[in-house]
Amino acid sequence: MLDVRGYVGFADFFVIMSGGSARQLDAIKEEVVSKLKKEKVAPLRYEGSTASGWLLLDYGDVIVHIFAPEQREYYQLDELWAEAEKVLHIQ
Repeated sequence: MLDVRGYVGFADFFVIMSGGSARQLDAIKEEVVSKLKKEKVAPLRYEGSTASGWLLLDYGDVIVHIFAPEQREYYQLDELWAEAEKVLHIQ
């Protein structure tokens, strides 16, 4: 999770995750949506698909990016926002 306050005006945090297969990407998305729905938090919108290898869940102040490994390497959001503070890093 990156703290992007001070770098962008449209969000406070980016959560960047990876899944090794289309099934894992979908499972990650469903788990995020399900857990936040229980907290009465719904995404403002979401984009992408498991077929594209990149899913984006927009929760306003928090943007969740879920990547297949190839797309994560291609877009390199970790490097693009390298100056942002890493709030949480789980390997």
